[in-house]
Amino acid sequence: MRYSQIREMDISNGPGIGVALFVQGCPIHCPGCFNKDTWDFEGGKEWTQEIEDKFLELCKRPHIERISILGGEPLAPENIRTIVMLCNKIKIMRPELKIWLYTGYVMNFNWSDLDYKELNDCVDYIVTGPYVHAQRDMNLLYRGSANQKILDMKKSITAKSDVYYTPEMPNGLE
Repeated sequence: MRYSQIREMDISNGPGIGVALFVQGCPIHCPGCFNKDTWDFEGGKEWTQEIEDKFLELCKRPHIERISILGGEPLAPENIRTIVMLCNKIKIMRPELKIWLYTGYVMNFNWSDLDYKELNDCVDYIVTGPYVHAQRDMNLLYRGSANQKILDMKKSITAKSDVYYTPEMPNGLE
């Protein structure tokens, strides 16, 4: 896997203070994408054991509440195995951390692919669906267009159906 960047202090890709990993490579190429520099699977930097160790150290900091994985496309075949392993390591290390994963694919809680099923145990929220520029909405929290949904994986697994999370703007910020 390759990655574009790591944000050590992220406040825009989920609630609270988090660490964000932007993976490199995306086969979807949404028109109007704000992150076109992550499309090339050969771009960015190599994800090495040293980089992974540094990333996990960032996740250990006590003020970190969330990890966000976005891109590029984290669920692209070139990225999925590394993402599954990384998410599992994070949950073993700090089970209380919330993991947010952003994908341009339309997903549901009942994935059939083994790699995706493995993510069920460690990903808390999935922002699912491609960015659609005609549905861009700057008032939405944690997503760019109205077609994108936030799948609450834990509630979905319990309910055995898709349960979506709709975040509310913090008081005083409407």
